[in-house]
Amino acid sequence: MTTSESVRAVPGPAGLVTSEAGGLMDVLGVAAVVLDAEGRVVLWSPQAQELFGWSAEEVLGRPAAGRMVADEHIGLVLELFSRVMGGGEPWAGVFPVRHKDGTTRPVEFRNVRLQGEHGEYYALGLATDATTLRDLERDVALTVGLVSHSPIGLAVLDEDLRYVLVNPVMEHITGIRAEDHLGRSVSEVVPKLDTKAIEADMRQVLATGKPLLDRVRTGRTAADPGTDHTWNASYYRLQDPSGRVIGVAISVVDITDQYRAAAEAAEARRRLAVIANASVRIGTTLDLERTARELADVVVTDLADLAAVDVLDAVLRDDDPTDPGFGPANFRALAMATSYATDVMEAADPAGEIAAYGAHRLVTRSARTRRPILVPHVRPDDLRRIARDERSAARWERAGLHSYLIVPLIARGQVLGVLDLARTRNPNPFTQDDLVLAGELAARAAVAIDNARWYQRQRHAAVALQRHLLPQRPPELPGLEVAYRYQPAGTAQQAGGDWFDTIRLGGDKTALVVGDVMGHGINAAATMGQLRTVTRTLARLDLDPAEILGHLDKATLELDEIIATCVYAVYDPQRGQCRISLAGHPPPVLDHAHRPPVLLDLPTGAPLGVGGVPFTTTTVDVEPGDRLVLYTDGLVESRRQAIGDRLRALLDVVTQPRIPLEDTCDRLLAALPPPDHPDDIALLVAEVC
Repeated sequence: MTTSESVRAVPGPAGLVTSEAGGLMDVLGVAAVVLDAEGRVVLWSPQAQELFGWSAEEVLGRPAAGRMVADEHIGLVLELFSRVMGGGEPWAGVFPVRHKDGTTRPVEFRNVRLQGEHGEYYALGLATDATTLRDLERDVALTVGLVSHSPIGLAVLDEDLRYVLVNPVMEHITGIRAEDHLGRSVSEVVPKLDTKAIEADMRQVLATGKPLLDRVRTGRTAADPGTDHTWNASYYRLQDPSGRVIGVAISVVDITDQYRAAAEAAEARRRLAVIANASVRIGTTLDLERTARELADVVVTDLADLAAVDVLDAVLRDDDPTDPGFGPANFRALAMATSYATDVMEAADPAGEIAAYGAHRLVTRSARTRRPILVPHVRPDDLRRIARDERSAARWERAGLHSYLIVPLIARGQVLGVLDLARTRNPNPFTQDDLVLAGELAARAAVAIDNARWYQRQRHAAVALQRHLLPQRPPELPGLEVAYRYQPAGTAQQAGGDWFDTIRLGGDKTALVVGDVMGHGINAAATMGQLRTVTRTLARLDLDPAEILGHLDKATLELDEIIATCVYAVYDPQRGQCRISLAGHPPPVLDHAHRPPVLLDLPTGAPLGVGGVPFTTTTVDVEPGDRLVLYTDGLVESRRQAIGDRLRALLDVVTQPRIPLEDTCDRLLAALPPPDHPDDIALLVAEVC
């Protein structure tokens, strides 16, 4: 341990530095006594009066031994006095002195011989209370021992924040010898730490007297210049016994290992939270584009500043994307996300577009090799392998791209595409731990993307089958003009079992049919095709609508637990009538040419496939200009409204000023189905000519 004496200057003559009262000597109360050669008191300090109780008037000119020494100690004190005065030998030690109050007290003495102007000798005695001195010596010894051998780094700085004391541990922390600390500031000793914050803390402690504890600082010192360390520092104000502020003490503990362990634990918890969040947010639907957006949104901020999901076009086209070579590959960018508003996304490949990625690009390389690629520190040459062209590379560089990570999306052994991650604002480079986390997220997301891809494939097949089985264009019918629409369910464009048909019968009559097979997908579409075929076959028999539904009911029973609804109407232009029968189907709307539209009040009947329930035919008179609106329940059903309210909404739309039939179909589909309508819709509007 090394110390440097610090004196607090107070106003005084030029060049003179004085100390304020209250210092160590004041605490000790050092008394000065001078004896002449005969042992008489010639000088007596105020501290002597305080220590011994005798005033100067009471002792000056009198033998000191008679006043201050007990009779049994007279011989000893005269011997000591003779040694000092005769041979000039100093003496130090504890001697029992008689106090004015009659008690005897141990006093620590330092005695030396003085020589006067004319050669005469005097004895100077400096004295203090022995008990007080012993207490102080123990305190100093304890303090020195603790500071020297403490496992904690300790330092003392004066009021100007310059070192006056450091212990060996502090030397080890800073990498600088103790003597090289003295008189220097913190910024001079550890310039690579946040010295402004450290000195601000110390000034606050000096000003307020309130300690600052457990201040965590991270940085590097000369002891280990190539590695960041973390320390826990506390600051305390130092005062002398009189309360005068003399500096600030620092205690420092190296907590690098604990800090790293805590940081690693926090990072592990964060990564688990990211994975848990991804499990909830990715794959909420079977929509391919939405699943890709969910993946991009999850990794942004938590893992990257910018993210993109690129899928091999061959995967989307259901081709085999496996290519053992390393040539270019066609990708489609499905989703992009950023953690902040930026135009840097213009440097990425446009979402939704198919682009040929060259063999030199990291995207292509990752997909071909089925391996992730980590570029912790992006160099100019790397930008050319990341960006699609020189212009995009320059934009990435301006955006501050400094770290890049790409992970293949692999599900069921097949490479689907890649997940691109970039850091521009986040100052930390990607690490191996980030690669592992990105790989975990990519693996989970790849399964969801693959599920969406297979679902999309089946959906497209079902929609294609559905549309193939439905009429392609309205036929020319005697006395009728018709328009129709088919709309798959919701944003997923999921095909179902809804159908419509117009069948020309004998005698210029026309059968109008709208039906709904419960369920979705290829099975429902195939069942619909079967029922439509049966319906067209039965229609040629020119039977009553109720009889047609009866035969359809029997045919449905043979299709293995299939339920369907249907409305079957036959228009006879010669009689100006329409005969209608329902099988559990919503009622048609009759929009009169000159009167408000109405929902036809018809017996509902039982759905097809129930069996054993008779159907009823109702005859309705129609006139030229009248319109008949047939539809499936997907047009009017809603999770949020009662069916009665939805049917009234249907009438409200039909009541609006008339427009051509094709436009009427569009109006109904635009106004009635909710955005997330859960069912497909078949709609047929027929107008009597």
